[in-house]
Amino acid sequence: MSAMETFTLVPRGPFSLASSIRFLEGFTPASYASAEAAVLELAFPAEGSWETVGVRVRQDGGGVRTAVVSPERPGPALMTAVRAQVERILSLDVDGSGFPAVGERDPVVGRLQRSYPGLRPVGFWSPYEAAAWTIIGHRIRIRQAASIKARMAAELGEPVTFGDRLVHAFPSPQRLASLESFPGLAGRKPEWLRSVAMAALNGQLDAARLRGLPRETALKDLKTLPGIGDFSAGLILLRGAGDPDAVAYHEPRLALAVRDAYGLPGPTTPEQLTEISENWRPYRTWVTLLLRTQQEVPVAGALNCG
Repeated sequence: MSAMETFTLVPRGPFSLASSIRFLEGFTPASYASAEAAVLELAFPAEGSWETVGVRVRQDGGGVRTAVVSPERPGPALMTAVRAQVERILSLDVDGSGFPAVGERDPVVGRLQRSYPGLRPVGFWSPYEAAAWTIIGHRIRIRQAASIKARMAAELGEPVTFGDRLVHAFPSPQRLASLESFPGLAGRKPEWLRSVAMAALNGQLDAARLRGLPRETALKDLKTLPGIGDFSAGLILLRGAGDPDAVAYHEPRLALAVRDAYGLPGPTTPEQLTEISENWRPYRTWVTLLLRTQQEVPVAGALNCG
């Protein structure tokens, strides 16, 4: 067997892969169960070609080392796409060297940073998969949606073997573009998923494109997709494209988390959230993750899901 292709990512600022894995183990839509300590094994369609790939990620003193397990002989273009995707999934495409300073000027953030050292947002594998998740989860419980998503991966996605562990990637947009129905998808959801698939294929959901647009422009563009409203567009941009500096105003649980963390008498108003979050720039999404993690540890399955 030929040697696996590998690449190493060097975090700028604090980062802990172990913290990322603990987050994923409680994050229902990812349905992630670690094979061994501090090793992350992921299968996903690579943006652009949408070829299914499998990667094994470890952290050591030299950085975050990623081995491409599948396909066996990835070409240069695929390697470039996979590297960018893994960087974005783990928020390693962002310079986090200034993040400790946020905790120095905001004691609440500083306490959270000490409680969850090195934790950065872990994104959906792509904006495409984030968009599909918002459609699947529309008007149903998170755990029910996660079960449907897992079944879709098992039945429609491609498998990747990691030793004795089999992981099914979420189906590629080419596969979802022809989806007529699936158990548990009610109403117009199959139609909306086909639209999401076509948007991925035509580049509308490209992560670099979305991150390169002004935030309001990107959100407006996402809301042109059938079934995508304010809440879903925000989730796609924050958790799919990996925008590091945004506030999810349409997320009611964030208002409660900020209320509790800052000792406010009631749920945080948009005006209060704007004022408080000014101190979090340019890592507002990262602070939001820490707040939500603290708020929802007892119900880890709901972490940052939408």
